[in-house]
Amino acid sequence: MAARDLSEFFAAQAALVPARRASFGRAERLAALEALRGAVEGARGEITAALESDFGKHPVETLLSEILPVLSEIAHARRHLRRWMRPRRVAPSLAMLGSRARIVPQPKGVALVIAPWNYPFSLALGPLVSALAAGCSVIVKPSEQTPVTSALIARLIGATFPPDLVAVAEGGADVSTGLLSLPFDHIFFTGSPAVGRIVMAAAAKHLTPVTLELGGKSPVILGTDSDLAGAARWIAWGRFFNAGQTCVAPDHVYVPAGIAEAFADRLKEEVARMWSAPDALAKIVSDRHWRRVKGLIDDARAMGATVVTGGQGDAASRSLAPTILTGTTGDMEVTREEIFGPVLPLIPYDDLGAVIAGINAGPRPLALYVFGGQALADRVMRETSSGSVGVNLTLLTFAHANLPFGGIGNSGLGAGHGEAGFRAFSHDKPVLTNRFLAMPMLFPPYGARVKRLAALVTRLSG
Repeated sequence: MAARDLSEFFAAQAALVPARRASFGRAERLAALEALRGAVEGARGEITAALESDFGKHPVETLLSEILPVLSEIAHARRHLRRWMRPRRVAPSLAMLGSRARIVPQPKGVALVIAPWNYPFSLALGPLVSALAAGCSVIVKPSEQTPVTSALIARLIGATFPPDLVAVAEGGADVSTGLLSLPFDHIFFTGSPAVGRIVMAAAAKHLTPVTLELGGKSPVILGTDSDLAGAARWIAWGRFFNAGQTCVAPDHVYVPAGIAEAFADRLKEEVARMWSAPDALAKIVSDRHWRRVKGLIDDARAMGATVVTGGQGDAASRSLAPTILTGTTGDMEVTREEIFGPVLPLIPYDDLGAVIAGINAGPRPLALYVFGGQALADRVMRETSSGSVGVNLTLLTFAHANLPFGGIGNSGLGAGHGEAGFRAFSHDKPVLTNRFLAMPMLFPPYGARVKRLAALVTRLSG
């Protein structure tokens, strides 16, 4: 799409912002959300086929990770929208006695949603739900790396909404660059930290607020008191779901040295049980990403790591077997890079303090997982910083509708989902009304009486 077309695309929405703020109330927002729900429900078969084409994704995985999150987000927003939109009363401070204060959520205006390729449907439409609930118009930029899903999103949106409310801009990096040159009122980006920096720099030119859902290396810490069978089950599922192409997937596991061998055996058994069927594991999204992830395995093996299971793959079908590594070291690429594929290093440890220090020495992760008792979880939460913490589970910190989802530092900025998503696309506008404020008694001229009153007010407010 040419730069001129993008500008016209944007202008059609921006021109209607004042009118939409006045007319796009709760009933209209609920109708928009219901229209989106109907479109998703009616396209279940097409969504499944699109993800099969782009990813080789199992239909159950598509249902759980692409369709269910969007429908759940819509249902949650519809259920709670009245409360989210309601102005919130604020108690007056001492100096403001005689006033009435409230906070009124107002749509920010025109929003841009840039979606990633790893969950191309749900991570495009999930933020769209939040934006519509907040009363914004939206341009959605789906990922060009999943072209069948991208085209499906464009068809669904085009058949469901007028283009001055929701529109889809398909294309590659040039389209993203063109969109980022426009003065949006909010940008919601999901992707890598590297591209997140580009988005934030472009947004800064217009002072556009951003929500950045990024990634990083999300560690797992096992305690000596952890349930090995339960931990292996959750980690095998969380790491290899979507072939490991999940921003909150366990990236590596710290295991107490005394139970490292036993845990490796348990994990190997769970991987075989869950992922041995030919169609169970999704494919890597592209040839380039397949070569990158396979290269991480080959580099680790060449530098002395042991492949406990897996390691093999087929470039033609972009398939990679679930791979467990031991004996990895800090100079291997698999240790330095976010893996984002079906590869899991197991790292034995003797000193929990050293593990925590190592986590704190790197960028703050999007998710951190702990398997063990409450004492271990409390210590890890107290001594580390991460976007979220999961205790005796994986992945589900993303799925809880009443929890905000977002990172910190290198792993993200701001939060989405549920009420947090509504707030991201809203401006909380303070409104202060004078009822019987005594403030005019402190207006100039500053005679003796005003000086005494100012000193009294200051003393009472301190």
